[in-house]
Amino acid sequence: MKAAVLNQIPGRLDIEDVDIDNPGPREVLIETKAAGLCHSDLHFMEGLYQYPCPAVLGHESAGVVLEVGADVTYVQPGDHVITCLSAFCGSCEECLSGRPSICANKNIDLVRRPGEPPRLSRAGEPVHTFLHLSSFAEQILAHEHALVKVDKAMPLDRAALIGCGVTTGLGAVFRTARVEPGSTVAVIGCGGIGLSAVQGARIAGANKVIAVDMMASKLDLAKTLGATHVVDASSDDPVQAVMELTGGGVHYSFEAVGRKDTAEQCFRMLRNGGQATVIGLIPDGVMVEIHGVDLIYEKTLTGSNMGSNQFRTDMPRFIDMYLDGRLLLDEMVSQSISLDDINSGFDDMKAGSVARTVIEFD
Repeated sequence: MKAAVLNQIPGRLDIEDVDIDNPGPREVLIETKAAGLCHSDLHFMEGLYQYPCPAVLGHESAGVVLEVGADVTYVQPGDHVITCLSAFCGSCEECLSGRPSICANKNIDLVRRPGEPPRLSRAGEPVHTFLHLSSFAEQILAHEHALVKVDKAMPLDRAALIGCGVTTGLGAVFRTARVEPGSTVAVIGCGGIGLSAVQGARIAGANKVIAVDMMASKLDLAKTLGATHVVDASSDDPVQAVMELTGGGVHYSFEAVGRKDTAEQCFRMLRNGGQATVIGLIPDGVMVEIHGVDLIYEKTLTGSNMGSNQFRTDMPRFIDMYLDGRLLLDEMVSQSISLDDINSGFDDMKAGSVARTVIEFD
């Protein structure tokens, strides 16, 4: 099959022929129909996070089940599925406490054992599976606990977005922060995740939703998706602007960029008792600083791993929101490309000119 392989870090992706194994007892073979380009993939390509190479990247995807292992009961051939990197073991303390997004055992229980053949290979040599998925390929071989079965009425090129960016943004609002109706919200960064957080705030009933970005086109899109106010951070101090718009700060703020300065701004724009949630993937080793005295005023800084999701129940609900018109996904897709054009898609991401790019497979 054809796949996008990261052969070195930092590096670009090479389109190569890769072999994929048959499903093991709990594994599912999927025909990939669509895969979104996520900033997290770019972080690994640029070396901000390390991963063994060679590896097939990609983790935001949807497709159709081709074949299932002998012990799989959850799906069958022909089912439509969304993949999720929040694969869960189902038996650790975190899973049993209702927090499968931070499962402690998925890197032990959901991978192949030493001595077993690799899921992916090239010329007889192993190719690493990325985040249990490796979506930038014509087929995906994954553990059944990395999948959710979805309504066949859902277009798979839109369903793919729910596999990471949409669930991360909506989940941060609904599950991590639990935004209340009538509250004030600020979102820093209007890429796919930030725009999903904007939509989540709208759906949750926030009175004031302030979108912050440096690109006018993204701010315009944020208004389409539910922002009541926008702040152009290329010309305005975002903290001061939010303070003025709210008369003293927001109840909830969300950082969807993954940078030290924006995470600190996210905390500084809170009102007393407010909660700042960092969604973006801040590079390994980078420290975030806050003014300690602000803690006296019960301000909170927290993180969110994939929106604190329970994806087997969350994603079908998000699909219902899309199908009934409350969740807007068509507007978030800036362009559709082929797998061969994947590096150009990441170039567009680095330029900041797109909200979400989707690879469509034939």
